[in-house]
Amino acid sequence: MENKTTLTSVLDQLIEKHIAFACWFNPMENHLGIVIGNAYDVKLLDRFDQLNGEAGFVFAPFRITDKYPVILLKPAIYLEDFNSAKQLDFTNIEPFSSDKMADDHCIVSTKEEYVSTIEETVAAIREGELSKVIISRQIPVKRPVRSLGNIFFQLHDQTPNAFTYLVNLPSAGNWMGATPEVLLKSEGGFFETVSLAGTQVRKYNSDDYYWNTKDIEEQAFISRYMLELFHLFDIHKYRTTGPETLESGKVAHLKTSFFFAAEKIENCLGDFVAELHPTPAVCGLPKNLADEFIREKEKHDRKYYTGYLGPWKLNQQVNLFVNLRCMEITNNEFILYAGGGITSKSVPEREWEETNQKAKTLLAVINTESE
Repeated sequence: MENKTTLTSVLDQLIEKHIAFACWFNPMENHLGIVIGNAYDVKLLDRFDQLNGEAGFVFAPFRITDKYPVILLKPAIYLEDFNSAKQLDFTNIEPFSSDKMADDHCIVSTKEEYVSTIEETVAAIREGELSKVIISRQIPVKRPVRSLGNIFFQLHDQTPNAFTYLVNLPSAGNWMGATPEVLLKSEGGFFETVSLAGTQVRKYNSDDYYWNTKDIEEQAFISRYMLELFHLFDIHKYRTTGPETLESGKVAHLKTSFFFAAEKIENCLGDFVAELHPTPAVCGLPKNLADEFIREKEKHDRKYYTGYLGPWKLNQQVNLFVNLRCMEITNNEFILYAGGGITSKSVPEREWEETNQKAKTLLAVINTESE
């Protein structure tokens, strides 16, 4: 890869010129993928299944609204290995209007408010039909006078086993993240999807991980949901690996991977993703009740946090990840998003601390000066 300073400068120029782009590193890879498009190459979709028959980079919200649609960036330029500024000529790329990119204010929950919400959530689960629900919060950080491209490369260096990304898109603006969670990934003639849940502080020794009943139960909820989805799409043969510990950034999770034949959903990929998202890992169970509960309890709009993103049918590959460990970038601040899966066994104080631990992946690069 060419000197990172040069590539950083290119990414900063794209942002400054309001050119739509998405760039990313796949887990455990150093090839920087990038899609750049004209303003007219951006498609705004109001249903997840409208991805059927499309190709590009997708940036989808947790919940579709008029303000936050599914964004599909069709490539005017697509590079699987962007390693030199000489590969790019974006002088004739049409920028998008930045009129709608006004800063949204962060809605801050105090520790007392968040803990109180978790207490109410645990009580509701014990008394009603909910078995799990995810409650998130926003964490504002004053934006440092630093290059976003530089922070992005640092994030990749610090979390090499995550999908790290930086996007600049109309309707969404600037977002950056390092997510460990696969939503749907093509692997030869197979697809992979993942059941990921449970969180603890990362250990120095991989033999030191012990998981409590709450984490194991929380992850099992998601695995059962995957099997119900497979039945819906007539997927009866599949292979699994796990549950196993997945380390990502400053934390670790429990993970089970499911593999199944691609031919089962090749002609209805958009429909499959529409049913898959949001998974119980980011919403809860039952999904409809959990979504209603989230609308009632969360004061902020999640926007693209806990949505999904990634290359969609570029070179016939699908590589979608759930948008976790992410932040929205405004003129004055970084708005970090973090949440936890609440079950009947949740301890509110621990859930607050879990969100703090998850935020450390991003805080570590925000608060580190470039070398």
